Amino acid sequence: MTQPIIEFQSVSKRYRKRRHRAFRDFFVRAGQRAASDAEFWALREVDFAIQPGESVGLIGPNGAGKSTALKLISGVTAPSAGQVVVRGRVGALLELGAGFHPELSGRDNVYLNAALLGLGRSDIARKFDSIVGFSELAEFIDTPVKHYSSGMFMRLAFAVNIHVEPEILLVDEVLAVGDYNFQAKCLDRINELKRNGVTIFLVSHSHDMIREHCTRALWLDHGRLIADGAAEPVIVQYLDRALAAEAARLSAGANSPRSRWGSRKIEITGVRLTDEAGNDKTIFATHDPLVVHIAYRAHEAVPPPVFGVGIHRQDGVHITGPNTDFARFDLPALAGSGAITFHVPHLPLLEGAFAVSVSVHPRDDTEMYDFHDRLYLFRVVNRQAQAHEKYGLVTLRGDWAHRPAA
Repeated sequence: MTQPIIEFQSVSKRYRKRRHRAFRDFFVRAGQRAASDAEFWALREVDFAIQPGESVGLIGPNGAGKSTALKLISGVTAPSAGQVVVRGRVGALLELGAGFHPELSGRDNVYLNAALLGLGRSDIARKFDSIVGFSELAEFIDTPVKHYSSGMFMRLAFAVNIHVEPEILLVDEVLAVGDYNFQAKCLDRINELKRNGVTIFLVSHSHDMIREHCTRALWLDHGRLIADGAAEPVIVQYLDRALAAEAARLSAGANSPRSRWGSRKIEITGVRLTDEAGNDKTIFATHDPLVVHIAYRAHEAVPPPVFGVGIHRQDGVHITGPNTDFARFDLPALAGSGAITFHVPHLPLLEGAFAVSVSVHPRDDTEMYDFHDRLYLFRVVNRQAQAHEKYGLVTLRGDWAHRPAA
């Protein structure tokens, strides 16, 4: 059986957070740790094994231990407990500019970085033109790198790392900098390395990138490995928990004047997002059915009201705002309790996080009975087997046709 190329065996990593102390605290007895120092465990008893040629994505919130895991694999730091085994040459794109000497030129840093990654001087000289060509920095290659932008750092670092012919490539979110065309160029090269059997270990907050470039995902949270498996199920599991936590936070503040207001003559007593069978959901695929259930209680008899639903993207862009009046769905005068549903047979939204608002008001719009502002969250995943489009906000589900010239 093939040996794993990377192994974490009960790996833990401890750091010490040193807080600012008064000058007198520096005179504490030798060997006595100051009370202001606190231990922080970035990783706790993490176990996994990666086979040669696997493409693995590492996901989790900020502070989960993702970057620490990559630093352990690259040898930048050592574990506090357990063992990290790496069987292959590592190319690592971790912190921008790591290993670069700011006073040296780009040319000198190419030689320095490539040497640190194991290439001899003759090999570096042979690959130099290709490295500079890929980085697109020929004009600046003799400029001290202290004058480089973050995007230029990334270009040069990526170019060097892919030319040392790594068996393992570690990428930690640095592709988020730089222009779109160069990012695409880098991702094309990563795919080429994958086809050549290079093991890819990728950290990214872009779950689209993990889905597209990784077959497996590891989910870290507070230093512990929560899930390890096929990329899509692990991503969905992670997003489900993240959305549930955010929904609970919003629900706890639901009576804040900033998130809910109105006279409450009619009170919205509950809102659920479900599939057509009535199962609660927070993650939908493009084209899935979505049903919004709105429970209400009219505390006094009111004339026929209007119920509305609003959907916003996570960044605040207003997507749509249907209501019963626009749809010419006439409601009777209300008293007591009941429920309204809004059914979307085929959700046209593409990948993203969204928030639902609900409201009820009189037809003449003279007051607001109850308004819940973006309190109900859901995420859309764009599964390629179902999607007609990949980029943008909505799918048009249009049909293409071709008619050759006569």
